[in-house]
Amino acid sequence: MEKENQEVTLMKGNEAIAHALIRCGADGFFGYPITPQSEIIETLALLKPWETTGMVVLQAESEVAAINMVYGGAGAGKRVVTTSSSPGVALMQEGISYMAGAEIPGVIVNVQRGGPGLGTIQPSQSDYNQATRGGGNGDYNVIVLAPASVQEMADFVDLAFTLAFRYRNPAMILSDGVIGQMMERVVLPPMKPRRTEEEIRKECPWATIGRTKDRKPNILTSLELKPEVMEARNLQMQAKYQEIKEKEVRYETQQCDDADYVIVSFGSAARIAEKSVELLREQGVKAGLFRPITLWPFPTKTLREMAGRVKGFLVAEINAGQMVYDVRLAVEGRVPVEYFGRLGGIVPDPEEIVNALKTKLIKK
Repeated sequence: MEKENQEVTLMKGNEAIAHALIRCGADGFFGYPITPQSEIIETLALLKPWETTGMVVLQAESEVAAINMVYGGAGAGKRVVTTSSSPGVALMQEGISYMAGAEIPGVIVNVQRGGPGLGTIQPSQSDYNQATRGGGNGDYNVIVLAPASVQEMADFVDLAFTLAFRYRNPAMILSDGVIGQMMERVVLPPMKPRRTEEEIRKECPWATIGRTKDRKPNILTSLELKPEVMEARNLQMQAKYQEIKEKEVRYETQQCDDADYVIVSFGSAARIAEKSVELLREQGVKAGLFRPITLWPFPTKTLREMAGRVKGFLVAEINAGQMVYDVRLAVEGRVPVEYFGRLGGIVPDPEEIVNALKTKLIKK
């Protein structure tokens, strides 16, 4: 829905990310070109924010270099980001794990494409497991936001920074080639001034630019050689993750109040499923749409409650079936949970989802 009394602009999702980064007071961008997200760094290069806001924009020599630059910048309390697509984000997993272990906030944008490996440059949602279960080593979680529109691509930039710094944890905007490349009307966020060094020291007393109580420099690391200390650190992180689960779950529902069957989809698949719900309603099937916005933390509790009043769920994804396992865990076998998806960069059409629901749930 358009925001009142604000200028509406037509642009791609990737372009919206770039504009929002500047407007949300980002201190630095470190990235490497890869289809289908290269417009982000290209747009930043055209806008030249280093001349207006002082934002650093740097094309790194690789994705590994980019995530480690984010590690360093975020460790100094700066609002920094890297963007890439699936194979590039795979290369960043070690750095993301290091950031989680050192409790350093930073934002990663993944405009997904098909895999495994180099795969295809066409859209996919097959990085769900990598994002929500942590592709690096150790027990950690990344906050994951899944936009379903160009507007949310813009809106989620500030939200990702807010959550990352609130919990000192990496946050990811998990988009895909559909949302990144499509053009829609968008209201860009208002300009937010970059923080001063004094403001950063006050907001981030843990940062490397700060000092401990005895005036020693802060050291941020994920390394700890004493097992009992490492266990204590892990338990502290698990308590933080539990707090995030309790406070930061986000989702959207459409026509679920009287629904017999609910389609669960995220991102671009949810846009397609929205039309599927409309078609099913026209055919006399009471269908609804449940769209997780936070993929981690996942809206487990809400889906579990919904399972008490519906006849079944269809999880529609553009992958081989990844989120379906989280839905099944949430539902706990109370009603059937079926999966439908397309692979290889093929985006399903609404009629395919309609037929899948009728075949797998209604005629089962």
